[in-house]
Amino acid sequence: MAAPHTSEAATEATASSTAKTEGARARVMLPLPLAGAYDYRVPEALAGRVAPGDFVHVPLGRRSEFGVVWDGEAAAELPEAKLKDIIDRLDAPPLPEVSRRFIDWVAAYTLAAPGAVLRMAMSVSDALSPEAARFVCRRSASAPDPAAEPAPKGLTPARRRVLEQLTAGALAIPELARAARCGSTVVRGMIERGWIDLVEERPPPGPDGGRDGPALSPAQTAAAQALCARIGAGYSVTLLDGVTGSGKTEVYFEAVATALRAGRQVVVLLPEIAMSAQWFARFLRRFGAPPALWHSELGHAQRRRTWRAVAEGRAPIVVGARSALFLPFPKLGLIVIDEEHEPAYKQEDGVVYHARDMAVVRARLGSIPAVLVSATPSLETQVNVEAGRYQLLHLPDRHGGATMPLVETIDLRRTPPARNQWLAGPLRQALIENRAAGEQALLFLNRRGYAPLTLCRSCGHRFQCPDCTSWLVEHRLARKLQCHHCGYAIPVPRTCPQCGAADSLAACGPGVERIAEEVQTLLPDARVVLITSDTVGGPAAAQELIRAVEAREIDVVVGTQIVAKGHHFPHLTLVGVVDGDLGLEGGDLRAGERTWQLLHQVAGRAGRAEHPGRVLLQTHWPEHPVMRALVSGERDRFMQAEAADRRRMSLPPFGRLAALVISGGDPDQVDAICRALSAAAPKANGLTVLGPAPAPIAILRGRHRRRFLVKAARDTRIQDWIADWLAKVDVPASVRVQVDIDPYSFM
Repeated sequence: MAAPHTSEAATEATASSTAKTEGARARVMLPLPLAGAYDYRVPEALAGRVAPGDFVHVPLGRRSEFGVVWDGEAAAELPEAKLKDIIDRLDAPPLPEVSRRFIDWVAAYTLAAPGAVLRMAMSVSDALSPEAARFVCRRSASAPDPAAEPAPKGLTPARRRVLEQLTAGALAIPELARAARCGSTVVRGMIERGWIDLVEERPPPGPDGGRDGPALSPAQTAAAQALCARIGAGYSVTLLDGVTGSGKTEVYFEAVATALRAGRQVVVLLPEIAMSAQWFARFLRRFGAPPALWHSELGHAQRRRTWRAVAEGRAPIVVGARSALFLPFPKLGLIVIDEEHEPAYKQEDGVVYHARDMAVVRARLGSIPAVLVSATPSLETQVNVEAGRYQLLHLPDRHGGATMPLVETIDLRRTPPARNQWLAGPLRQALIENRAAGEQALLFLNRRGYAPLTLCRSCGHRFQCPDCTSWLVEHRLARKLQCHHCGYAIPVPRTCPQCGAADSLAACGPGVERIAEEVQTLLPDARVVLITSDTVGGPAAAQELIRAVEAREIDVVVGTQIVAKGHHFPHLTLVGVVDGDLGLEGGDLRAGERTWQLLHQVAGRAGRAEHPGRVLLQTHWPEHPVMRALVSGERDRFMQAEAADRRRMSLPPFGRLAALVISGGDPDQVDAICRALSAAAPKANGLTVLGPAPAPIAILRGRHRRRFLVKAARDTRIQDWIADWLAKVDVPASVRVQVDIDPYSFM
């Protein structure tokens, strides 16, 4: 649920004592979920060559592992006979001292094993060895012209294709052979002829902080100057707050350029790398070269190169997902968290942490500035601004004179859609008028697939995931029913598996595929595209989709929340929200805040250039505070009301929460552990333990799940109570206890 006051989180960070390897012993942290560092003997061959931060190769049981020499003294009382020798010291830059302190801090705060946190910092183990030189092919000066007619002697069709490929740049032999559709022997023969030079690959020039940026407005200039002044001035946290389309990215690019000129590294966190093609295009124009990337969809070789370049200080800027925060930056000078309000910054598996909050801690430990960027800042961040812990820079107007869109609600109680339709009359008419004007429209529904539920008309059977408490979602384009929690999928059956009736299955409710189908029926000549995590197959596909929208090759975009993240489409003037109430249900304390943020961001895609924008929100609840705030644009009043409600109930950010999720394959065993935990639950003033209760998703991937919720006063060190509580109960290996400090999800 709530993130901590991140300034409070940062002040809890204390520097570890600097370790010295004495008595030929060293503490080594391994990237495994272990309780702490292990002691090893420093062999004579490595005497005086092993220091804190060094990467080493050590034995562990019958195998060996890579680890890091850690801070602190090895236990002198441990018998010499129980120590094993460090095998070797690796030829890699040491893990910086600030990174080691950060790992210790994150582990203590999240109650995770330090080794599990370390694993995020050394996730590419073969990067610990220097990469062999890579050689690439270039066209030599003596090579014939592949376009010459008639063909020069010896220029076969295969050799011609090879030379044509090299006109665009250098390639390694295997890559060149694949691109030219020939064997590598053809390429090697051309090297022997002297038509191709084999040269050692040199890294291309990196981003240039000395290039001039675009002209900024007076408000942008003032904000940029304030951010630039913070570079090199120690720890600070600044919220860069501005309406959608106000040019926040160009403002913080100025701070990035200042850090580059100062010889410092920068990390920029983005919530959705795949859908950030416009951001990268803007970056390339500003700095003349792409940044280093870090996210889960990268190939291993690229991750290896990036990790090594970061560790050696050769990667000046890294742009990535939340895990980029744990890369071993030796000279980090600035952290930027774009769209800081995004729930995607919360990691729910493994080490459970919020990247926004940990970024602030990393800035505090490194005495560097952090910049939080959003048009819809989180309540936690706004409270920190009001308390003076964070500084505020505000951009009140859209760049270039564009105006904010007009937002209206469609009351579905009074104007419901026609039977078997999901778009109400006013929205359908607006789409027709928008199409006639030659402008673009966006329809938003945060529900993937064709329909969220499939049932049998004959017997009422509902298709449910066998491994989760979840209905199977129909994906008509892929012809399957799929669980969105575990990925289980089956082909859409022709008959009901319960009663055997043929052609009896009915799709219930709309997903984006169904909305696209309705739009295509309404506007037969319109070019309609779906943009969801199912239809976007990676950054390249996303870039092509965005290019097509920018080039006006698309008339109507139908999408989920990934279309809300910072896209600039100058000719998109109409936004329709199909189900504005979708996020308001359930017991999530952030339901109102999240719905407002998401719908405001979606609305912000309309009217970003010279044409005014219009937003239509379909809702059954137009009087809800979220809908009223969206229509009126009174963000501050809405957030003040949200804050008052949470303060009254002592909920984050005015109180502390922690969740414990107990899961296992045997429900009786899980319940037994829950009873033991209930009996041992801490009892103290200002501390309340709720539960256990079945989680809303009571079964996930075949594991039965129960939840405890711990509620405490703002000044309570809730981790100490939970650690003491868990130490009193013996939990078998078959049962997992996941601790989530400051939970964001209640599922």
